[in-house]
Amino acid sequence: MTKQFKAVPLSRRAFLATTGGISVAVAFGGFATDALAQGAALKPNAWVTIGGDGIVTIMAPAAEMGQGVMTALPAILADEMDADWSKVRVVQSPSDFKAYGNPGFGGIQLTGASRTTQGYYMPLRMAGAQARKVLIATAATAWKVPEGELTTEPGWVVHTASRRKIGYGDLAKRAKVTGEMPKVAESDLKPMAKWRYIGKDVPRVDVPAKSMGKAIFGIDVQLPGMLYAAILRAPVQGEKPEKVDDAAAKAVKDVIAVVPLPYGVAVIGTTVEATKKAKAALKVEWSKSAPARKYDSDKIAEEYMAIARDEKKEAVVAHKHGDIAKELAGAAKVITAEFVTAHVAHATMEPMNATARFADGKFEVWAPTQAASLIQLVGAHVFKTTPDKITVHTTFLGGGFGRRFDLDFAFDAMGLAMGTGGKPVKVIWSREDDIQNDKYRPLVAQLFKIALDAQGNCLGWHHRMVGESIFARADPDSFKKANGRDAPFDDGAEVVYALPAQQIDFLREQRGVDVGFWRAVGSGYTKFAIEVLVDELAREKKMDPLAYRVEMLQKSPRAVAVLKAAAEMAQWGKKRENGRVLGIAYSDFLPEGPIDSPARNHCAQVAEVSFNKDTGDIRVHNVWCAVDPGIAVQPKIIEAQIESAIIYGISHALFEQITIKGGEVQQSNFHDYRVLRQQEAPDIHVKIMPSLKDPPSGIGEVGLPPIAPAIANAIAGATGAKFRHLPMTPERVKAALKA
Repeated sequence: MTKQFKAVPLSRRAFLATTGGISVAVAFGGFATDALAQGAALKPNAWVTIGGDGIVTIMAPAAEMGQGVMTALPAILADEMDADWSKVRVVQSPSDFKAYGNPGFGGIQLTGASRTTQGYYMPLRMAGAQARKVLIATAATAWKVPEGELTTEPGWVVHTASRRKIGYGDLAKRAKVTGEMPKVAESDLKPMAKWRYIGKDVPRVDVPAKSMGKAIFGIDVQLPGMLYAAILRAPVQGEKPEKVDDAAAKAVKDVIAVVPLPYGVAVIGTTVEATKKAKAALKVEWSKSAPARKYDSDKIAEEYMAIARDEKKEAVVAHKHGDIAKELAGAAKVITAEFVTAHVAHATMEPMNATARFADGKFEVWAPTQAASLIQLVGAHVFKTTPDKITVHTTFLGGGFGRRFDLDFAFDAMGLAMGTGGKPVKVIWSREDDIQNDKYRPLVAQLFKIALDAQGNCLGWHHRMVGESIFARADPDSFKKANGRDAPFDDGAEVVYALPAQQIDFLREQRGVDVGFWRAVGSGYTKFAIEVLVDELAREKKMDPLAYRVEMLQKSPRAVAVLKAAAEMAQWGKKRENGRVLGIAYSDFLPEGPIDSPARNHCAQVAEVSFNKDTGDIRVHNVWCAVDPGIAVQPKIIEAQIESAIIYGISHALFEQITIKGGEVQQSNFHDYRVLRQQEAPDIHVKIMPSLKDPPSGIGEVGLPPIAPAIANAIAGATGAKFRHLPMTPERVKAALKA
């Protein structure tokens, strides 16, 4: 086996392919007459199958990683077709972007960036309406009555005039229609008053299997004859093995191959334990030539800030309105503020893993991935094949947060599978592999110059941002088309606040450390800086922070509404006891689109905080959050998403940071990569304020950005301290309080 094994050269700088020309329309097919012999099934379109027993099977096109899309998306379709939810069965769709692509991602199957519900909402409603039309047409033919006389109720077509009704299962048995599918227009969709599931709560379909331990995550996949693999990666990104002493590794029982790779050394064996033991026994000399070997995160932060200060440094203008240079020149006062945010890891509970089989020139991949289509499209490029020869089975994900947009773990398995003679290979990253080889959120330096008039009114600000590009690696085509602008990097920097002038500059630095998408991406650090400064501007004008925000948001009534609601929930203005203080912050979120888009969501949070001046420790006791998601497809799922985002946000605000010295990541597991503990979690109170006239917005991101500035603002409001660095570690808190 060792001699026959051939490693496939993989580029460590995987990129995301573009998919121009892919249709974003729902893939409507004809009636599935070939399925009638198999349980009398009726398949009105690619999304839904109706069995003779009345069971309605709906495809879930997005990855379920705890956020509830496996319930929310099918509920949209089920509502429009008037399916009986107790008879709905949901299955993960195949990796077929032509049938199940997300319009929000240009027609491919990706899950993330708060685009899932937003992107699939109308296609799924149309698919459900079409299924309902098919059922009505079938009943009309059977009863010889006009279609206009028929209506539906869950699981039934009803003819009120004759008091007849027929179940969907019986209609599936009778359907023998061929030819073109009935056309569907928006006028065929249900009015809001008749919604049964949209805006209501239905039982989550993933919870029973997860509760009983039956859910299959990527790490649970088992296949006959499966091999296991562990990979020792270079301690510094971009380096490769130059000399490998694998004698001790090969001597480990059940190890069958040791394979050098461009980015490390793989061990393949018949048991997980053998691969782990052999990996630990490897002795490798690395090239020690990568640019990242000069990377020291503390020094990098200082260098980035120096670059931000240097006005001669040319930048890509990400956004501009008004004339900020003129406003700064004529200002009665100019405030300068500098912010730094550290690298953070995704730290998903399920480390990276994937299983792949290569046989007869085709790949089959089982992966907890957010990017099934990218495994096909980019994998076709990397492995010199075509997308149709790569089948991806998306499993449950034990946390995504943007990490599983990347493809490295899937390509590990695919490359190794090409040398195993058709046997499947499961690659499992250890927790240490995961923490030390993540695609971290960028380390970012931000510089603000804010112009004020004599009355303290904000005339605008110049916002300069320095860091490694996300898009340049992850989506180079989009990066090139945007002329060097990195939309995820500067996400959240353009504000809803009424500013006469604003300019956002991006200064890209390449230092050899790959960065990636992390929950809320740029908004996690841009909103921290902006919302901290908004509080400071309120104090400059001697105004209450809530009142100041309301004044600045008069053109955004939805923003004002969530701010006032969160403040009312928290009893804003009421003095707290036991040294507790309140802070407030606001955020909006929309991956792309104009600042006044109705698809933009709005979120405000008030944090109740206590802090110890001597130790610098911060404790968050309560968080009150009001969120306007547009149409709330599943309110309980939204509430859970907001709670999750707040917990994740507190963790990154107070504890999480990756430090790198000489290119080597210093953290390796949860003993030194500190995250929020269960006993440290606050009570969270969420109020959902749906705007029924606005489309549903994504909800996975908006809950995270406000919490860090709300915490900082609580302490700053009580002490006057200025917080400029995330995370707010005890040392930084003590320094801020003494400054």
